[in-house]
Amino acid sequence: MNPMKFLLSLLALLASNAQAADFVGIVHARHKLSLSLPVAGVVAKVAVEPGRRVEAQQALIYLDERALVVEEQRRKTVLDDQSELRATEERLKIVQPLAEDARKLAGSRGAISREDAARSELDYVVSRGRLAQLQSQKERERLEHQLAQLDRQQRRLLAPVAGVITKVGIDVGEWARPGDAVIELVDTSVLHLRVNVPAAAARKLKEGQALPVSIEGLDSLPGTVGFISPVTDAASGLVEIRVRFNNPGGKVAAGSKGIVKL
Repeated sequence: MNPMKFLLSLLALLASNAQAADFVGIVHARHKLSLSLPVAGVVAKVAVEPGRRVEAQQALIYLDERALVVEEQRRKTVLDDQSELRATEERLKIVQPLAEDARKLAGSRGAISREDAARSELDYVVSRGRLAQLQSQKERERLEHQLAQLDRQQRRLLAPVAGVITKVGIDVGEWARPGDAVIELVDTSVLHLRVNVPAAAARKLKEGQALPVSIEGLDSLPGTVGFISPVTDAASGLVEIRVRFNNPGGKVAAGSKGIVKL
C-alpha cells in the first residue's frame, strides 16, 4: 500500500475513534426526598412500608389529631351559628323605614317630637353598626375555622410527588419531632445520567439534543441532554452534562452506571 494512503487511513481511523469515545456516568433519580413532619406529635398510623408505590398527595403518616378534630368541630359550630346575624338583619329591615319616616315627620310641626325622632334614628344607627360588627365577626370565625383545618392537615405527612417508598424510620406510638426525616421517597420514573466529558465535546452539545443512553443488560434508551454545566473543572478540564431519559417499569435503578457515546 502507498505509505501516504496508509498514513491517511490511520489518521482517519484515529479521528473516528476519538469522535466515538464512550463516557461513563452515574444514573440519578429525578427525586430522592427525605420527608419530615412540620409539627411534633405521637404517630397514630403509618400508612406505607418500604417498596410501596405512592401517588402525589397520598397520606403517608398520621399523627394523633383527636384534640384538633374537636377544636375544628367547635369552630365550625360557632361559624354555622347565624342566629344573631339573621335577627339583626331582620331588625334593620324594620327600623330603617321607621327612621326614614321619623326624619320626614320631624320636619312637620307637632307631628313627632324631636326625642322620638332621635330615638328612632339612634335605633337604626345601632342596628346597622351591630350588623357590620357581626359580619366582621363571622369573617374572623371563618378564618379561625380554616386555621383549625390547616392545623389538622399539618398532622399528616403527604407525598409531595409520586414515587416509591425506600425507607420508613418511625412506628406507631413513637414521638415525631419536626424536621426529623421519617420517610424516604424516590421517583425513578424519569432518570438523569450525570457524565463528565471533555470541554471540547461539551461545546458540541445543546440542551434538548437527542443522546442515547446505554445501560448494561438493556437496549439503548433514548435520552435528551437536559443540562450542560457552564463551569469547566480546572483540574481535569471536564464539564458535567446530564442526560434525561424515561424509565418505564422502573427497569433502571438509580445508582447504576450508564454510558453515552460522543
